Amino acid sequence: MSMRRLAACLLGLALPLASQASPALASEMGCYNCHGAPVRADAPGFERLSAKYAQRRDKAGAEQHAVDELLQGEGFRHIPAHEHLSPETARKLVHWLFEGGK
Repeated sequence: MSMRRLAACLLGLALPLASQASPALASEMGCYNCHGAPVRADAPGFERLSAKYAQRRDKAGAEQHAVDELLQGEGFRHIPAHEHLSPETARKLVHWLFEGGK
């Protein structure tokens, strides 16, 4: 088997695993503390967030805008869990929500 074919196979295996890891990542980052069931205070649940992002899914730059909003948005400031998110982690979580959050 050529190296290209092997690399393509490995990438094909890794992509589904990356999307499956997002609930675990959300748990690891403490997202379920506020956004899980039952939701806490004013925090929207994951179903509500996924429905919101589903409406934006086809718009150019929508995912990046959501990442920027999560990291720097006025409504998210001073939330300790959000302050500790790296841009890469925020991107993974937002992508998971854009894909349905399941």
